[in-house]
Amino acid sequence: MNRSRQLPLLWPHRPSTARDDLVVGPSNELAVAALDAWPDWPHPVLYVAGPEGSGKSHLGAAWSERSGALPFAPGIERSEAPFAVFLDDLGRARRSEEAVFALLNAARLGGGTVLVAAHGAPATLDLRLPDLVSRLQAATMVTLGVPDEALLLGVLVKLFADRQIEIDPRLVEAMLPRMERSLDAARRLVERIDRETLASGRKATRALVLDLLAEMGDKEGDRRETVRQVP
Repeated sequence: MNRSRQLPLLWPHRPSTARDDLVVGPSNELAVAALDAWPDWPHPVLYVAGPEGSGKSHLGAAWSERSGALPFAPGIERSEAPFAVFLDDLGRARRSEEAVFALLNAARLGGGTVLVAAHGAPATLDLRLPDLVSRLQAATMVTLGVPDEALLLGVLVKLFADRQIEIDPRLVEAMLPRMERSLDAARRLVERIDRETLASGRKATRALVLDLLAEMGDKEGDRRETVRQVP
């Protein structure tokens, strides 16, 4: 017998990005400690490098909430000092390198502080200005690792709590060996479970969760295969 499904109302969901809600583990503890040291940084620019899904944007959002930092915009260093700026996804998002260089120079001269997040070290980014790479290499640098199981477990528990989803802790533990090791994957999984339980009226059972994990795993494998086949 087919279960009746409902169209879920997709209310905007904004998980907390407050510092107290950050889950800390071996893969991110050095970065969190560096952010906690603000504004007493040894260098006005802190560079956080890490792979996709390692939590760079979440760390930046937590620091921005605490420091009052603004997202990067050309000429932002000409605002009233001292400024605080979060420059996310450097090397991938399209930005004027000259404007970024001007911001870092202003910070170096005492105008404010800048948190830079990128997927790799400065020398590995697609940047054309050698002086910009040099400025970035002079910054304090911390690296985020791939989330370990303890961190992923804590993040999953927090994400379920954010959405007020009741779930067996043993089921959360069972997700870990079956899912991609990234914070983005954890967010996508909890979002799918939330949508499915709302649409079907079912609880987050083991069978439902494992079905969704298998489906998400198949789609991720197809996506990677497509990427490999692109000439």
